Amino acid sequence: MTSPLLARRLRSHRLSAPAATLEAAARSLLAVQAQDFVGGRWALATRTRGAPSLCAVDALFDGGRLVRSWTMRGTLHIVSAADLRWILEATRARQERRAAPVLRREGVDGAVLVRAEQAARRALDDDERMTRADLFAAWDAAGIPTAGQRGYHLLSALAVAGVLCLGPVQERPSRAAREQTVILVDDLRPDAATPADPLVELIVGYIRGHGPASARDAAWWSGLPLTAVRAALADAGDRVTVWREGAEPLYVDAAAAPRATAYDDALALPPFDEYYLSYDDRSATCAPQHLDRVGPSKNGMVRAVLIADGRVAGTWTPARGAAGIDLFDADSVSVADARAAVARFTAFRAG
Repeated sequence: MTSPLLARRLRSHRLSAPAATLEAAARSLLAVQAQDFVGGRWALATRTRGAPSLCAVDALFDGGRLVRSWTMRGTLHIVSAADLRWILEATRARQERRAAPVLRREGVDGAVLVRAEQAARRALDDDERMTRADLFAAWDAAGIPTAGQRGYHLLSALAVAGVLCLGPVQERPSRAAREQTVILVDDLRPDAATPADPLVELIVGYIRGHGPASARDAAWWSGLPLTAVRAALADAGDRVTVWREGAEPLYVDAAAAPRATAYDDALALPPFDEYYLSYDDRSATCAPQHLDRVGPSKNGMVRAVLIADGRVAGTWTPARGAAGIDLFDADSVSVADARAAVARFTAFRAG
């Protein structure tokens, strides 16, 4: 039986209360971790009514409704294009400080970034969108070397600065392997005004899509100092409420939780899924003896997980389908239900 904590989280995450549209699912969670691009798109589909296809998600990138960028912790997330600018306002300074040592090692200082921005703007003024390879070639031609990881770090630095982001998808023979193109943030539709306090809005958005959660959970997710997160929760006033008191209170959105509906007995969630990863303490979702089997591992990888009754019952490997299922809690989910959950991902990826 699902615990009250996890039942409430399943609703906040839209796993037991799916959103009406893919874009609504994205905005409900505010930011969906997506360094695994297929996985990030599947995370949205699992939180949306019906059975959205991969092509349906890609249409939102192509239409400028969704983008992917380094929004927090130096990690790629999918966000609504309307929210990108103000999210970066809240996280930019912290991300830039964390990236500074790497940029110094790569010989990237402020002057280099100015030249790289100018070259990127010239190239994108002509083409509007470019693959990473074409953008890196434009930088090389402008005398800004991109060898090794330097091009990647230039791109991520300019994304954190709010200049570039990843948008429409470049066609490839394999749909799942399609590559996002780079675009200028200035070319996005300015659908949303900047909130009065982006930091408060960021933390309230986290609680809305992930609660019940603590200040420490929000600090881990956002990559921001715990003191700043605690202050933001205090400034949020009646927009959040304490769900459970304690040494580390758990907060939820003060608005009514999304209404739970019937959902599948087993859920196949992607690598790095927010439901598992986005907490400082993951023991409520996964038995402590299995945490190492899921991750994060030493190289930062986090396995795709099978969820039953709100808890991790096993892992699966998207590339292997049903053959990649590894159940370590067979009492909570049957092999047949696990296979059915993975089959839903296979259908999504083919669509």
